[in-house]
Order: sequence, then structure tokens, then C-alpha cells
Amino acid sequence: MSNSPKTPMTQTDAARIQSAEAKANAGKVAKDGFAARSQSAADRNMANQRNNKR
Repeated sequence: MSNSPKTPMTQTDAARIQSAEAKANAGKVAKDGFAARSQSAADRNMANQRNNKR
């Protein structure tokens, strides 16, 4: 069984998550929180897409 999600995290998804966290926390986003991890996953997915197109 694969550990990959059926729908990979996108930059848009990560931005929406970060925005919601910032709104809920007076503009602050934890650097080790879910929003940061989602951004990292989105960055990894974008890099993988670029590498697969080569």
C-alpha cells in the first residue's frame, strides 16, 4: 500500500490552509505546524512534477 495521497497537496491548497491558520491566530502561522507541513508537501509535489516532465 502506497503512502501517497490520491490527490497531492498543491500550492493553492497550502495557501488556503496557511490563510485559515493566520486568520485564526491573529496573523501568526506556526513554523512547525500543519500549514508549514502542507507548504512543504506542496513544494515537494511541484518539484516532483517538474522532474517528471524532463
